[in-house]
Amino acid sequence: MSATVTVPAAAPAAAVPTALSGRLVSLDAFRGATIGAMLLVNNPGSWAHVYPPLLHAEWHGWTPTDLIFPFFLFIVGVAIVFSFGKQLERGADRHALMRKAARRSVTLVALGLVLHAFPWWSVDLGSLRLPGVLQRIGVAYFFAAAIVLYGGIRSQLAWAVGLLLGYWALMTLVPVPGYGAGMIDLPEATLAAYLDRVILGTNHLWVWSRTWDPEGLLSTMPAIGTVLMGVGAAHWLRTDRSRQAKAVGLAAAGGVAILAGQLWGLAFPINKPLWTSSYVMFTGGMALVSLALCYWLIDVKGYRRWATPFVIYGVNAIAAYFLSGLFARVLDMVQVPAGAGESMALKAWIYQDLLASWMAPVNASLAFAIAFVLLWLGLMAILYRYRIFIKV
Repeated sequence: MSATVTVPAAAPAAAVPTALSGRLVSLDAFRGATIGAMLLVNNPGSWAHVYPPLLHAEWHGWTPTDLIFPFFLFIVGVAIVFSFGKQLERGADRHALMRKAARRSVTLVALGLVLHAFPWWSVDLGSLRLPGVLQRIGVAYFFAAAIVLYGGIRSQLAWAVGLLLGYWALMTLVPVPGYGAGMIDLPEATLAAYLDRVILGTNHLWVWSRTWDPEGLLSTMPAIGTVLMGVGAAHWLRTDRSRQAKAVGLAAAGGVAILAGQLWGLAFPINKPLWTSSYVMFTGGMALVSLALCYWLIDVKGYRRWATPFVIYGVNAIAAYFLSGLFARVLDMVQVPAGAGESMALKAWIYQDLLASWMAPVNASLAFAIAFVLLWLGLMAILYRYRIFIKV
């Protein structure tokens, strides 16, 4: 990551939503809300006490938590078009942009591995998990960037359709040794799980299973489709239509995609760990509607002040995710006295002694998560105040 400082002196906090007038503020706000939600669901005080909407669905189905990651990938697609579109209009070379995209992709994958390996002095490379959130973002970004840079809108649409239909065919028609074809009700029986075990090895998969991984290799294929849905939204936003028409168009397309995802889910269930094609359509539709709402409130109606916290998170999204991930691990590592010569993790002490001692366990767990989000909002606000944007 590299830090880019665009204004050396502090700026008034009230100016935050309009300070980046060259950017699509609604997109920054949507991105920031997504990252804030990601930090919230990833950092409860205790995993034994979490409200159900803040947990992923166990297998088929969805909860609000299952919308967060695809929302971020969708936003990546929107950002690709806005970034590359402006640069191409200024005469940038496509090959140079692709090399830049490749470097960014490698950096994201590397950051994901660094996060998994922390604390680095005790890492066991033989059991290091290779897939992950940042790794999926990096790989999906790379392929989507190539599709955008070297193909027109029709080609991009064809790729999106082909990826989703192709994944559906692979997952339902290709037999898995020992299980047969189309066994998607059992996590370890899917083609995606089988390929992860064969290619990556069980020691490098999700630590809670070691037989499958929610960010595995094959399921990254439809995840690229999620990015391409964001690409399509960006093309619509870059047209000459009125802002009102753009907002209505996004919402209408989102409604159609949601319905299509639910109908497809009757044959290929909505499933986040498998990133099923129906899940891509459904969550992409929800992302379209959410972006339409942000765009209408911020860019059409001009209601920007409410979005300030989200914009603060949104312009340093990867930094917030990566650094807070390291910090969360530190909270589990640092030991504090617990009496009678015993010690406990700092996180456990904060949760048990400061919060759960006077709150219901599930509320204490939520309070910890909210405090975590607010802490990192404050830290990101310091960076934003001095216009320090950490970019990959």
